[in-house]
Parts: sequence; structure tokens; C-alpha cells
Amino acid sequence: MEPLKPTEVNNTSESRNSKLNVQSPLRPSAAFVGASWMTLIIGMGAYCIGLFNSDMLYNEKGYYFTILLFGLFSVISVQKSVRDRLEGIPVTDLYYGISWFSTIASLTLLIIGLWNANLLLSEKGFFGMSFALGLFSAIAVQKNTRDLKQFESNNI
Repeated sequence: MEPLKPTEVNNTSESRNSKLNVQSPLRPSAAFVGASWMTLIIGMGAYCIGLFNSDMLYNEKGYYFTILLFGLFSVISVQKSVRDRLEGIPVTDLYYGISWFSTIASLTLLIIGLWNANLLLSEKGFFGMSFALGLFSAIAVQKNTRDLKQFESNNI
């Protein structure tokens, strides 16, 4: 192998980041990572405990549980596709649009379901808030996971 010439660029993480116009992320603090995971567990746990303790039929419980899973997946997909685009990683417009559509659809389905449910207003609010907490914390967990992976690959 012949050595690199001064004008050639080695394929290191630094050169990849400069090509993508990406700054090396700072390592997320352990407190932020822990808080993100705790809020995800609390949001999902509260939502699921609420479903378990509710007087709904099993098909209604299944509907709300499916919306939770659908919403969690869709917000992670939106976070990934938005960040990929910011970092210059190609993302098709179709996937980007489907990600946003599925996020909006999960929120809309929850709102319609709660609007028509025979629940107390406080129960509807509880499900809405625990759903929102779960979605937001899923985005934070995904961001932290990606930042940690990128930080580790830049510091190898």
C-alpha cells in the first residue's frame, strides 16, 4: 500500500463528519439518559396500568394498546428521518411523509377514541397525558441512543 498523499482524505469519522457537515455530538449526561428512560417507563407503565384497571372491553383495551405501540414507533421513525436529513443521510420523501402521517394518525386515533369513550373526563385526561409522556420520552431515548452511538464511534 502506498501512503496517503497530502491532498487525499482518509475515511475517518472526522472526514465523514466534515462531508456530512455534522458536528461531533457531546456525550449525553447519565442523568439525561436515565431521566429519558424513566419517563418512557413511567409513561408506558401508567398508560398500561390504566388500561388494565379500566372497565373497558378487551377489544377497546386492545385498540388503545395498539395506538400506544403505533405512536411510539411512529415518533421514533419521525425522529430518525428528521435527524438523518439534517445530517445529510438520504431519506426518501415517501418514508419521511409516511413517518409524519403515522404520527399524526396515532394522535388523531387516540383523540377520536377518547372523545367517544364512556370514561370520566379525568380518565380521558390521564390516558392523553400518559400517551404524550410516552411519545415525548421515546423521542428523547432515541436521540440519546443515537448520540451515544455516534459519540462512541467518533472516539474509537
